[in-house]
Amino acid sequence: MAHQLNERERRVLEAVIQSYVETAEPAGSRMIARRFGLGVSPATIRNTMSDLEEKGFLLHPHTSAGRIPTDMAYRVYVDSLMRVTPINEIERGRIFEELSGTGNATGTAIEAILRRAAQVLGILTQELGVALGPRLEEATLHNLELIRMSAERLLLVMRLDGGAAQSVFVEVPGEIAEKVLAAVSRVLNERLSGLTLGEIRRDLATRLRDSGAAQDVSELLNIFLQEGDQIFDALRPLSSSPVLLGQASLLAEQPEFSSGGNLRKLLALTDRPEALGQLLRSHKSSAGISITIGNEHVDPNFSDFTVVTAEYHSGSLSGVIGVIGPTRMPYEKIVTLVTHTSNLISDLLD
Repeated sequence: MAHQLNERERRVLEAVIQSYVETAEPAGSRMIARRFGLGVSPATIRNTMSDLEEKGFLLHPHTSAGRIPTDMAYRVYVDSLMRVTPINEIERGRIFEELSGTGNATGTAIEAILRRAAQVLGILTQELGVALGPRLEEATLHNLELIRMSAERLLLVMRLDGGAAQSVFVEVPGEIAEKVLAAVSRVLNERLSGLTLGEIRRDLATRLRDSGAAQDVSELLNIFLQEGDQIFDALRPLSSSPVLLGQASLLAEQPEFSSGGNLRKLLALTDRPEALGQLLRSHKSSAGISITIGNEHVDPNFSDFTVVTAEYHSGSLSGVIGVIGPTRMPYEKIVTLVTHTSNLISDLLD
């Protein structure tokens, strides 16, 4: 869409967006001329703003003399006009301190890091920090171990690439000799290591069949063959991934949410983790930074919001980290912070 604009229109549009992001007030031609030094008169700026309005880049709200950007204006801005600057050292240090201080957090190591990341992003951007954990079915099994808990109960511990681990109890008919446990663990590792949990769940019977093991080993392997579905059902659902949120109260302080209606929309987002998860998963396939603005969302419930995310990686695991806020947001700062945080998460998980 930027090709529709001449140089003067680009400069005026950029000035209007910067003014509106900073003040949340419609921008008038006199203020733009006085503040941004574009080298033209207020009358010329006013005419240019009228042209931008006709092209769909600006809106003239109510009886105000000023104008505000449309979703299309923000799209041109993030694609063609904004200049992303490096993160400053204070913010860099704050993010590292928060993400590395997860020793007393609950949940897995990955969830602890993501929870802190969503919180610190929300604080630094004054938006709603969001994170999507990895889906277990995409995690690759590094190795597994069978641990005797009692005469009739084993603990199956699966260590996954990226530092995650999952465990589940397996009931057995009687006490299993240590050499049998070791032999079964060896067969399971030989047949299953290097596969994703989704592949293991789908092909377990085929991969464990005809092991050629001794009878007592085969008997224990048959338990895994017969109860494979129940074992995996006991894990966190493989296709799910946790949605973690920062403080919604930070976003509630934005001028856009001073009215009850918009505030209710905000609170409704936090009460719909399944919709948020679907939204964030749609960003997961995007390379680099992903920005969806207002009416670009498929779900109309998000039409008043912008979502900025970046993908993180750890071995075979991946997810997204980012922020949700009003379409009026400091895009340069947020893109810088989200990009840096996603890279740091990948480094910490590795």
